[in-house]
Amino acid sequence: MTALPAAPGPAPEPAPEPAVAVAHRSLRRLHRPALLVWAAFGLLVTGWLLWVHLSEVPAERACRSFFRYAPMTADSLPGCDYSAFTDANNVVNFLGEVLGYSCVAVAAWAGGALIGRELESGTARLAWTQSVSPARWLAGKLTVAALPLAAGGGLLALVFGWVWSSDRPQLVSNWTYDRVFIAHGPLLPALLLLGLAVGALAGLALGRTLPALGTAAAVTLAVRLYLRKAWLPLRGPLHGFWALQLAATAMVLALAAAATVGAFWLLRRRTR
Repeated sequence: MTALPAAPGPAPEPAPEPAVAVAHRSLRRLHRPALLVWAAFGLLVTGWLLWVHLSEVPAERACRSFFRYAPMTADSLPGCDYSAFTDANNVVNFLGEVLGYSCVAVAAWAGGALIGRELESGTARLAWTQSVSPARWLAGKLTVAALPLAAGGGLLALVFGWVWSSDRPQLVSNWTYDRVFIAHGPLLPALLLLGLAVGALAGLALGRTLPALGTAAAVTLAVRLYLRKAWLPLRGPLHGFWALQLAATAMVLALAAAATVGAFWLLRRRTR
């Protein structure tokens, strides 16, 4: 007799996806609007800087060159009409100021939407009991936010530095001005990470959306204004842009690390 083939058993169930991966995916979905806003901001600033470099600066250069030889007819050339909203130097200065204070907006978002709202609504405690530990929850939130902030901030600093360096003859701001110094190197992404860390600390300390948002923004603004005075004395012993830039970046990263450690310490105390 020939043996009958065994009846096929039930198909094995797929292995469950790790909880950490599920948590990271839900974080990306939850904060997708913030990521889109950050991407739109980066594209807007980058496009504006490229317009200055490729269009406005050449027009101003041609106007000045023509004005040197034909002063009576220079105003008839396109690009010779002065406007405070299109002048290359004004635009670059404005964008430098916006980038220099963007860490305040990051802190407000981190304190309010990223941490404070999760604690106020109880979503955080639900996640701690069902998916990940509190420490992994906070680490996942900070990682998902820090990566695009650091990458985008670094890219914006590169574009700003390239435009400012290339068009230096048309721009009157010196590199010692904050609107150039901050936006022209690794200090920019470092300040964004500081805003993220301060926002996380404020969110964990207050546990409510609006108080955490306001406190994180106010503290980051105060630190940003104080740091301006803190790195000024470094111009004596340190000579040149990059020496001062790297020293200021190390200072800001140390503060960001301290705020991050404080956030994890506070989270541990809250969840004992």
